[in-house]
Amino acid sequence: MGFAENAVPFGLLGEHLGHSASPEIHAAFGNPDYSLYEVAPDALADFLKSPHLRGLNVTIPYKQAVMPYCAKLSPLAESIGSVNTLIRENDGTWTGYNTDAYGLRTMLRLAGLSFAGQNVLVLGNGGVSQTIQAVAKIDGAAKVSVASRRGVINYDNLADVCADTTFLVNATPVGMYPHAGGRLVDLHAFPMLSGIAEVIYNPCRTAFMLDADAMKIPYAGGFPMLVAQAKQAEELFFSRTISDEEMTAVGAELQRTCENIVLIGMPGSGKTTIGQKIAALTGRELIDTDEEIVRKYEKTIPQIFSEQGETVFRQMEREVIEEQSQKRGVILVTGGGAVTTPENESHLRSNGRIYEISRDLSLLACDGRPLSMNTDLQKMAEKRAPLYAKFSDVTIKNSTSPQDAAEAVWRDFCAYTRHQWTEPQSVGNA
Repeated sequence: MGFAENAVPFGLLGEHLGHSASPEIHAAFGNPDYSLYEVAPDALADFLKSPHLRGLNVTIPYKQAVMPYCAKLSPLAESIGSVNTLIRENDGTWTGYNTDAYGLRTMLRLAGLSFAGQNVLVLGNGGVSQTIQAVAKIDGAAKVSVASRRGVINYDNLADVCADTTFLVNATPVGMYPHAGGRLVDLHAFPMLSGIAEVIYNPCRTAFMLDADAMKIPYAGGFPMLVAQAKQAEELFFSRTISDEEMTAVGAELQRTCENIVLIGMPGSGKTTIGQKIAALTGRELIDTDEEIVRKYEKTIPQIFSEQGETVFRQMEREVIEEQSQKRGVILVTGGGAVTTPENESHLRSNGRIYEISRDLSLLACDGRPLSMNTDLQKMAEKRAPLYAKFSDVTIKNSTSPQDAAEAVWRDFCAYTRHQWTEPQSVGNA
């Protein structure tokens, strides 16, 4: 494998990297010379010989495979048996480091969680699992067990073998975009759980995390781990110190960029207008799920209701919401009845913070809305009120002007993302 003389000197090494946000994260820390390097296993040795490379992060499946190519290993990387950062020395050799450990500890600290005294069960036995196992033991876990597909503890017997688990960590790619929604275990099988952690960062909230949230189990997501390990990698790349305050600012801004703003509420409550105001305020793309339904199925909403009925429409709506929720950093405006399909909640929540737009019933617009024109709005509102409450993170009143409501949404959203980087994490993880 040959590389051009002007090859980017820093980057992420892996086999499949289409989902990675690493270039954006490293750019936020002041390093624009960072790229993605997808390398086949049989080309790894030649790739690492490229003299233009100065520093690399390493991901699946190479965290252990790169170790024989290192002339030196940091004590931590050697003890863990996993390398996720490579630094080229002046003599051309590689030194391997493990910055995942720092990222893992940061992720747990922000969520107010710790391995100390816990019976830890790690799902998966790859490179990041090695780090999790080592850190758990170093940080005082009472017991550390590992489950894998073909291990002594596997996904068929782990609920019986590890019934005393108090802390569960997913170190596999199951549930990662574009296959969001997958999960390896049912959390109900572990009655003693006091916390879970997830190394996946896309989507923002995996099915694993959403299950924990529904069960009121404290959880930690993978995005802070990604940002924190990148911070330490940048320190190694350039022999400089990055303050925790800078990391917090970078993390909060990146999270704000990644997460969606989702608007729900009664038909005619002003969601679309408020969404347009938020778009103007932030420069974000606005996606109206009703408009996406019309575009996808080439029929108006009244036509679909008239010709195929509400049941078919709700199925179309569910499919569109699932598709659009996988996008990141957008404004999603949903139809008033989206909350009547339970599956929509997890799709919308996976990458978004959900706002109910509330407005006095007497002010609701009904034109062009099949259900609103033929239904007692008071009864509809009473029936849907608990559903809006269940779906939403925050209720915003549209009582003065759409601009005021839009600004209220944005203020809350900015405060929410800042809070994700406080200690302990105080929003969205109660």
